[in-house]
Amino acid sequence: MKKNKRAFSGTPLGTASEAKVSATAAESRSVNLKNILVPIDFSEPSRKALEYARQMALRFGASVTLLYVLEPIPYPYDFSASYPLVADNPELLKTAGGKLKELAATLKAGSEPVKSLMRQGNPAHEICAAAQELGIDLIIIATHGYTGLKHVLLGSTAEKVVRHAPCPVLTVRERA
Repeated sequence: MKKNKRAFSGTPLGTASEAKVSATAAESRSVNLKNILVPIDFSEPSRKALEYARQMALRFGASVTLLYVLEPIPYPYDFSASYPLVADNPELLKTAGGKLKELAATLKAGSEPVKSLMRQGNPAHEICAAAQELGIDLIIIATHGYTGLKHVLLGSTAEKVVRHAPCPVLTVRERA
């Protein structure tokens, strides 16, 4: 039995690098990336995700919206009368909002200014809801990389967002 070496050599299709360049060019033409959402918690990993978003916005001419979600911390029923939920603290809301607007003002991503948005509730749910309401094309979110017991106890907001988001999600790891 005679084997057809030409079919396996790659010569009919060109070199591998030519194929990669062609695929990359075709993909960049077909991607319609206009709105990027970056959930931020002011941690180093979320700032790293923000840098990815800035670079993507510059490359695709997209706008960037920062989203900070303040998660209420429930107290046992006995304490709720004398100690309000963290989310009900106007000073905390004002501080977080100020930090978010300050961060947005210092960034330059494309021709549009970076927008900021603040919500209260479950972070994964609020991120997905904001993406749906704002017509977001891409969410860029940091993952803290917790494993084991920390992952079980703290959960993974990024993982939940990946599962339920109405658009593609790019996760950025804490460590490269």
